[in-house]
Amino acid sequence: MVLSAEGRRVVRAPAGRGLDGSGETIAERRGAPAETDESPFGPSRVGLTIGLLLTVSFVAFETLAVATVLPAVAADLGGINLYGWAFSAFLLTQLVGIVISGLLSDERGPALPFVLGITLFSAGLLVGGFAPSMPVLIAGRALQGLGGGAISSIAYVAIGRGYAERAKPRMLALTSTAWVVPGLVGPGIAGLMAEGFGWRSVFLVLAPLPGLAGLLAFPSLRHMPAGVPSPQARARVVNAVVLAAGFGLVLAGIGLGQPVIALALIVVGLAMAIPAMRRLLPEGTLRAAPGMPATVATMGLLNLAFFGVDAFVPLALVDVRGTSVAYAGLALSAATVTWTAGAWVQARTATRVPRRAMAWLGLVFLAASFVITAAVLVPQTPLPAALFGWGVAGLGMGLAYTTLGLTMLELAQPGQEGDASASLQLASVLGSGLGAGIGGALIALMHAQGETLTRALLLQDGLMLLVVALGLVVARGLPRRLRVVAPVGDENPRACESRSSGQ
Repeated sequence: MVLSAEGRRVVRAPAGRGLDGSGETIAERRGAPAETDESPFGPSRVGLTIGLLLTVSFVAFETLAVATVLPAVAADLGGINLYGWAFSAFLLTQLVGIVISGLLSDERGPALPFVLGITLFSAGLLVGGFAPSMPVLIAGRALQGLGGGAISSIAYVAIGRGYAERAKPRMLALTSTAWVVPGLVGPGIAGLMAEGFGWRSVFLVLAPLPGLAGLLAFPSLRHMPAGVPSPQARARVVNAVVLAAGFGLVLAGIGLGQPVIALALIVVGLAMAIPAMRRLLPEGTLRAAPGMPATVATMGLLNLAFFGVDAFVPLALVDVRGTSVAYAGLALSAATVTWTAGAWVQARTATRVPRRAMAWLGLVFLAASFVITAAVLVPQTPLPAALFGWGVAGLGMGLAYTTLGLTMLELAQPGQEGDASASLQLASVLGSGLGAGIGGALIALMHAQGETLTRALLLQDGLMLLVVALGLVVARGLPRRLRVVAPVGDENPRACESRSSGQ
């Protein structure tokens, strides 16, 4: 989740005054949490914390469950050529949901987009659960994406606006920990449900649960203040729709076997997507300028690589190696648990390890995992290697992903956390959607040409290794060392936090 439409720099208020020159600080006017309330489970934050964590847990369960049972869905509804779209539809519409919720949270506070997100997410689950065909299921996934984007964006806004500075790294780690229980039991339960009650039960059972969890967080979100909307915020919504549509055309073109039509779709899609992407991401992101632009670019590449392989791990195990759906889910469970472990390592070392070094370490782990995962496609490789290999991928993501999220919060301007988090998540989701979409398009294209699934998956793993290599280069723009800004008088608490220097 990423940055604002333009580059950000830390604005420091004069001693004793807020950013607008008044005698009242932004934190005082906006009801920011007291710095002494450093626990996410403090009396004033326990409902918000539990509600957010439960909501994230249900989104996590759905994400892991769908990835686990999708081979069974494709076998029932047909359309292996649409396999990747079950992920891309979710992720591309999630991009739109992120930007809309970021605008609404800055204009009207986080409560409204949170409620809308839960409503759309649950509606999408119902559509998917009753889908008679693969295109209808993909439509349901698109609704889930809109809702899931809003939920994830508001979680970042709530952390940035509703918790003390020292509680933010802990809350980021807790948010990753909210994937632990779904990661441990979700894929296994989803596989058993698909085998015992049918894959539709995975969608339908979950539908009412996010709304119940949202009731716990809503009171705190309702009293959380609005921010300061970016002047370009409304234009960002239009650009997000154009960006999603453009890359949708690109992915459709890659998967077509008719060269002329495919080329036309790709050219039109890129003509739509690239200008919109330049307007949506911070200035300098496409060239990975140091600071916030490099943070955003690294997040996009990190997610492109990870989800470009993750989406097809169950397919590789079920269709290539012949395992059960439940066994394939164990690989996703391994990655989820190690992702959480990596996030906690980052939280424990956030004040000592430079952001750049931690991101590099995460990317190296990711590259190693891709090599192991590709080897599993060979029959001579023991199947448990898949669990180990994808566990290494989760560890790398836990280290790098949470580091980039913390860097975003450190660099965001006070009052514009919604815009900043929307930008960071935009890069994350765009990368995820492209990774899964490229893999799905390759499978569709090579299937039409009579190639084996194994060859398509090996090609996808190789492409994602190249993306990791590019990520290591781009991450050079992250802060190399940390600089602590000491308080001056009764200066704005937000301006006194630990900031990352650009050197």
